[in-house]
Amino acid sequence: VFNKRIKARKNRNEVKMIALKRRSSCYHSTISFTVVFSLLLFFTRTTWHPTIRQTTTIFAAAFSTSLPPPLRSASKRQKNAGALGSTTESVVENETRRKPETKTRVHQVRDRCKAASLDAANAIGCASQTSDGKEWWRTPPTERSITLDDPIRVLVAGGGVAGLVVAAACHSKQMKVAIFEQASSYAPYGGPIQIQSNALRALEKINPRVYQEIREAGTVTADRVSGLKIGYKKGVFLGLGKFYNKGDWLVQFDTLIPALQAGLPATVVVDRPVIQQILLNHGLPEGTVRIKSRIANYEELGQGKGIKVTLEDGTVAYADVLIGADGIWSSVRRIMHNLQKGADGFAASGAAGGALNEAEARRMAKDSVLMANGANRRYSQFTCYAALCEHRASNIEDVSYQILLGKDKYFVSTDGGGERQQWFALIREEAGGVDPEPTSENPTPKLNRLLYEFNNKEPGDQNGDVWDSFAHELLLATPEQNIKRRDLYDGSPLLLKGWAKGQVAICGDAAHPMMPNLGQGGCQATEDGFRLAEELANVQHTREIEGALNSYFLKRIGRTTIIQILAQLGSDLLVDFDKMMTIPLVGPFFLFMTQVSMPFILRFLYTPEF
Repeated sequence: VFNKRIKARKNRNEVKMIALKRRSSCYHSTISFTVVFSLLLFFTRTTWHPTIRQTTTIFAAAFSTSLPPPLRSASKRQKNAGALGSTTESVVENETRRKPETKTRVHQVRDRCKAASLDAANAIGCASQTSDGKEWWRTPPTERSITLDDPIRVLVAGGGVAGLVVAAACHSKQMKVAIFEQASSYAPYGGPIQIQSNALRALEKINPRVYQEIREAGTVTADRVSGLKIGYKKGVFLGLGKFYNKGDWLVQFDTLIPALQAGLPATVVVDRPVIQQILLNHGLPEGTVRIKSRIANYEELGQGKGIKVTLEDGTVAYADVLIGADGIWSSVRRIMHNLQKGADGFAASGAAGGALNEAEARRMAKDSVLMANGANRRYSQFTCYAALCEHRASNIEDVSYQILLGKDKYFVSTDGGGERQQWFALIREEAGGVDPEPTSENPTPKLNRLLYEFNNKEPGDQNGDVWDSFAHELLLATPEQNIKRRDLYDGSPLLLKGWAKGQVAICGDAAHPMMPNLGQGGCQATEDGFRLAEELANVQHTREIEGALNSYFLKRIGRTTIIQILAQLGSDLLVDFDKMMTIPLVGPFFLFMTQVSMPFILRFLYTPEF
């Protein structure tokens, strides 16, 4: 009997040690959140960088207006916008009044997406594959003064949103531009993306026509509630806190008031192929994009003498400047930073999933693991299932964006416009995993897994948790073939290695890949494009190009570093959410800090200057 008691006590001690280790991890996450938040406050007052220094006034404004967290109605928003003045108050009333989509609007959004996708698949607007050999990039450049008749010549690697925006920005400054896209067809990779207020301002500065077209094509998402919900019934350890029912709001935040206070337009969501179509039609000359053009190598010809680029098919191109906008596995970055061979490849970095067939997706899952090791990229611990479903959500008039939180997983949904919902199911597991191939016995393996992971009926998921029914509502409206899977990677800020070397620079995910929690990946790429063009526009001689690219890096690195850290920290906190909620004081503190910090974070993001 004595030996049994000793053994039982030993087992209890082991369980306690495991629990303490888990709680220690949660404490570390919470402490990290507090430290980063404090550093953000500190740097806004002390650092030399202008885009960070300006946030001193942003934080002061946040304190003075005392923004309430949940602004559920136009009347509440209008009341809290009184300090903005009567003009802005009327704008608030107009912007926050949710206008339900009409049947005409729904068909318009869906039809335009399909038409733009068809244009992309048929390479409409791209350069012909049968070249006449007279393209400007076939002639070596010379060291020279820059004039309107002989402008800077810019080659952009990558034809995604980042590449299109930087090319459009340079073209708006009268530069010659060409885009080399490695894909065999210019297909739209990913679903709708949020063009947040700061990115809309950048587009407006780059090309007012493009800005106007995107605003008209987009669906406003800032006119409803956004925030975090608990996905299942959840209590706190020993009852020392609130008991949550599935679907209860934990944190709510408003994205409209911070934008209006900065004089910016409201966030909109637009289909990716529509954005591509608008940029091709209104931002760039016909034939700017050349597909099947992957960069194999480049070499500097000397300061002010340009760049020689060699493609995989042996084609040689020349330019004054090379911009790498070729994603997280950037070939340009691999060469610039002397990374090992195999550190680059074809794999999109966003959460939205790509327009890839299943075979390519399976290959990518394995290749990404190998590329990450050579490219110094970090696996986020999440695999992401994503899809866009044609479904009018039950909460569409009240909620534009929400996250259902759970144990080692969470379910994100956002209004995609046209009575469609874009959703992401993020599940914590090892990198490189793939789903079984469909069979006659199991024709929907991905969907079946997700229905189990977010089970809304007893006995619940593998943890015994019964989920809020909203996840099932969207999953059941999604065909199996629409569901894409991708492991999520990000990277550390390139503070020491930099984004520019000689007459070459990188931007977008090539420079600062980030987790999708803040929805700022494409937005920061848009800011990059604007700033790059602004710096190059000041060049009067080709010898000044190197200095202009270094200036671009120095003006952007502070802001993007903070956003990268916030996005990564947010992801790490979400995955540890369930553990934190079991610890007295820690869970409520996490929710309190999240609620308090969001107005400041949004004011930092939504700035008119970058």
